[in-house]
Order: sequence, then structure tokens, then C-alpha cells
Amino acid sequence: MSAIYRAIQRTAHEQPVIFYSLVIGFTGPALVFAVPPIRKRMGWQPVERIPQTFPVPNRPRRAVAGFEDA
Repeated sequence: MSAIYRAIQRTAHEQPVIFYSLVIGFTGPALVFAVPPIRKRMGWQPVERIPQTFPVPNRPRRAVAGFEDA
């Protein structure tokens, strides 16, 4: 275990770009599982879904008058 720690520490000092790229790369997938429970615990609720159709009134339709092109 000590050898792994030293290898990681050496990589962080000698090749910081590679080290931090790997850190960010492994953090992303971990956040997929960590963030939703944290958001739920903090009281976040999803927004209401956008309507996919226009609501049709519940009454008989009247013919339009006065806008003919004739």
C-alpha cells in the first residue's frame, strides 16, 4: 500500500497534468451517484414538466367571423 501511495505522490509532483486529469476523470462518474441524494437531502425538487400539448377548452367551438380574406 505504501508503494502505491508513493507512486501516486511521485506522479502528482513529476506529472501534475496527468495526475489531475485522472483525478477529475474519476471524480465525474462518482458524482453521478453522490449528487442526487445530496440534492434530495437539501430539499431540491424537480421543476414541473413543460406541457407537450396545448389544452383544448371544454366547450363547443364557435366559427370565426370577420377575418375572411374575401
